[in-house]
Amino acid sequence: MKGRFEVRKILFQNFRVLTPFRMLENHSVVIEENKIKAIGEKDKIEAERDMETIDGKGLLYLSPGFIDIHVHGGGGADCLEGTREALEAMARSHARGGTTAFYPTVTTAPLEQIFQSLEAIREIVSSPIEGARILGAHVEGPYFSPAQIGAQNPDFLRLPSREDLERFLSYREVIKRISLAPELPGALEFGRKMREMGIMVAIGHSDATYDEVLTAIENGFSHVTHIYSAMSGVRRINLYRVAGVIESALLRDELTVEIIADGKHLPSHLIQFVLKNKGVGQVCAVTDAMEAAGMPEGEYEIGGLEVVVEEGVAKLKDRSAFAGSVATMDLLVRTLVYLVGLPLEEAVQLVSFNPAKFMGLDHCQGVVAPGKDADLVVLDSNLEVKMTVVQGEIVYDNLREGAVKK
Repeated sequence: MKGRFEVRKILFQNFRVLTPFRMLENHSVVIEENKIKAIGEKDKIEAERDMETIDGKGLLYLSPGFIDIHVHGGGGADCLEGTREALEAMARSHARGGTTAFYPTVTTAPLEQIFQSLEAIREIVSSPIEGARILGAHVEGPYFSPAQIGAQNPDFLRLPSREDLERFLSYREVIKRISLAPELPGALEFGRKMREMGIMVAIGHSDATYDEVLTAIENGFSHVTHIYSAMSGVRRINLYRVAGVIESALLRDELTVEIIADGKHLPSHLIQFVLKNKGVGQVCAVTDAMEAAGMPEGEYEIGGLEVVVEEGVAKLKDRSAFAGSVATMDLLVRTLVYLVGLPLEEAVQLVSFNPAKFMGLDHCQGVVAPGKDADLVVLDSNLEVKMTVVQGEIVYDNLREGAVKK
């Protein structure tokens, strides 16, 4: 929805541009309509009469927009509410953290509630909204292992069936990703059919062995949902050590992985371990945020389970497991740079180009280059978001004097 900051052309002048693979000092970027028109050294791009100019003074960073492929809620709303209002609240809230596009993630719940949420996402995908763009749905559950349940509601776990598959396939144009445990009866057929429809199929909340992961790969599974969270590791079966999902994900090049890089779910050395084993190009960062993202600490809910937010993270009320995060994408960038020690260019790659590539969108998103979507984030020297631009529209502005923050 076009607002008071609507402009036809913008010149971002004299910025430190993250492409994200390298940093270009003292560069300028021109956006026109919803696309990036040009990029070049500041002295080689001049403002036109009808352009708005935003000066980075050689100090501010201009980054590709952040893409969150796993996020349940934010701004006090959860996508399981199944309403346009909840999705719009998420879009506005996460745009303040630099997210320009995201995949609302439905968690384990009664099927009718899941389908109501998918219906709401289907209706909103094709219509303009304020804040970050909604690109489609991520279905996380209800086909999970009870042994790796995490913060999923055990009352609503179920086995994949052909009847369920047909119902989910009726939403194939809006479902862009599904996470399930491949060792469950019926899961391989479920995943294979989803993959045939162009949907990313991920291993999640799984107690699978290495051999079961290999079979999953052969049936179209290509990604691992929040590595180290709710998944099997090495264990003994009849005295013999057997690798689990963790080791399989780190070993097999066919699998990409995501990390919840909020500084709470994983310590810095485990994030470093994942990156060292997989390589920067095979990893993306996600928030896995629930409704308390951008909200005060206190008591909340996810998937019908009581949650308490304290110490900067969401936990089940009995403190037995994390229950998603309260992070926005800019926090992930700061964690990756300041805690993990990544160069800023690599941290930005994990939240922009890599998720775009994993979801098949790298032809139009995730890079600052001519012809790409005008989805951009302005960061200050502390890596705090000062401005978010979605398809050429400034949807959040904490940079210009007198601007209204959305």
